[in-house]
Amino acid sequence: MSKAQEGAAQPLAIAVLTVSDTRTEATDTSGDYLVAALTEVGHRLAARQIVADDIYRIRAVLSAWIADPAVQAVIITGGTGFSGR
Repeated sequence: MSKAQEGAAQPLAIAVLTVSDTRTEATDTSGDYLVAALTEVGHRLAARQIVADDIYRIRAVLSAWIADPAVQAVIITGGTGFSGR
Protein backbone atom coordinates (compact mmCIF):
# COMPACT_ATOMS: atom_id res chain seq x y z
CA MET A 1 0.00 0.00 0.00
CA SER A 2 1.37 3.41 -0.95
CA LYS A 3 1.67 6.37 1.43
CA ALA A 4 -1.19 8.08 -0.41
CA GLN A 5 -3.43 5.05 0.09
CA GLU A 6 -2.52 4.81 3.78
CA GLY A 7 -3.58 8.40 4.44
CA ALA A 8 -6.68 8.35 2.25
CA ALA A 9 -10.01 8.55 4.03
CA GLN A 10 -12.02 5.37 3.74
CA PRO A 11 -15.78 5.50 3.34
CA LEU A 12 -17.71 4.18 6.33
CA ALA A 13 -21.11 2.54 6.72
CA ILE A 14 -22.84 4.91 9.14
CA ALA A 15 -26.14 4.52 11.00
CA VAL A 16 -28.15 7.61 11.95
CA LEU A 17 -30.36 7.58 15.03
CA THR A 18 -32.80 10.38 15.79
CA VAL A 19 -34.05 10.46 19.37
CA SER A 20 -37.37 12.28 19.52
CA ASP A 21 -40.89 11.95 20.86
CA THR A 22 -42.27 14.14 18.08
CA ARG A 23 -40.28 13.61 14.86
CA THR A 24 -41.42 11.37 12.04
CA GLU A 25 -39.72 10.37 8.80
CA ALA A 26 -41.43 13.36 7.18
CA THR A 27 -40.27 15.88 9.82
CA ASP A 28 -36.82 14.60 10.78
CA THR A 29 -34.84 17.48 9.28
CA SER A 30 -31.72 16.87 11.38
CA GLY A 31 -31.64 13.21 10.33
CA ASP A 32 -32.14 14.25 6.71
CA TYR A 33 -29.25 16.70 6.99
CA LEU A 34 -26.91 14.09 8.50
CA VAL A 35 -27.74 11.53 5.80
CA ALA A 36 -27.16 14.11 3.05
CA ALA A 37 -23.89 15.28 4.61
CA LEU A 38 -22.43 11.81 5.14
CA THR A 39 -23.33 10.57 1.67
CA GLU A 40 -22.06 13.79 0.08
CA VAL A 41 -18.54 13.10 1.35
CA GLY A 42 -18.62 9.46 0.24
CA HIS A 43 -19.89 7.53 3.25
CA ARG A 44 -22.77 5.07 3.02
CA LEU A 45 -25.95 5.05 5.09
CA ALA A 46 -26.05 1.67 6.87
CA ALA A 47 -29.29 2.25 8.79
CA ARG A 48 -31.57 4.99 9.98
CA GLN A 49 -34.15 5.02 12.72
CA ILE A 50 -36.23 7.36 14.86
CA VAL A 51 -36.87 6.28 18.45
CA ALA A 52 -38.74 7.89 21.32
CA ASP A 53 -36.71 9.51 24.07
CA ASP A 54 -36.62 6.34 26.17
CA ILE A 55 -33.33 4.91 27.43
CA TYR A 56 -34.40 1.31 26.86
CA ARG A 57 -35.48 1.89 23.25
CA ILE A 58 -32.29 3.83 22.55
CA ARG A 59 -30.18 1.06 24.09
CA ALA A 60 -31.98 -1.61 22.06
CA VAL A 61 -31.27 0.13 18.75
CA LEU A 62 -27.67 0.91 19.63
CA SER A 63 -27.04 -2.63 20.87
CA ALA A 64 -28.35 -4.07 17.60
CA TRP A 65 -26.17 -1.72 15.56
CA ILE A 66 -23.09 -2.46 17.68
CA ALA A 67 -23.62 -6.17 17.03
CA ASP A 68 -24.16 -5.62 13.30
CA PRO A 69 -20.86 -5.91 11.39
CA ALA A 70 -22.39 -3.85 8.57
CA VAL A 71 -22.53 -0.77 10.83
CA GLN A 72 -19.14 0.89 11.35
CA ALA A 73 -20.21 4.13 13.04
CA VAL A 74 -23.29 5.69 14.62
CA ILE A 75 -24.40 9.32 14.69
CA ILE A 76 -27.12 10.31 17.15
CA THR A 77 -29.19 13.47 16.91
CA GLY A 78 -32.21 14.85 18.71
CA GLY A 79 -33.36 16.26 21.97
CA THR A 80 -33.75 19.82 23.09
CA GLY A 81 -31.49 19.69 26.10
CA PHE A 82 -31.52 18.34 29.61
CA SER A 83 -34.83 17.75 31.32
CA GLY A 84 -36.22 15.99 34.35
CA ARG A 85 -37.06 12.99 32.21
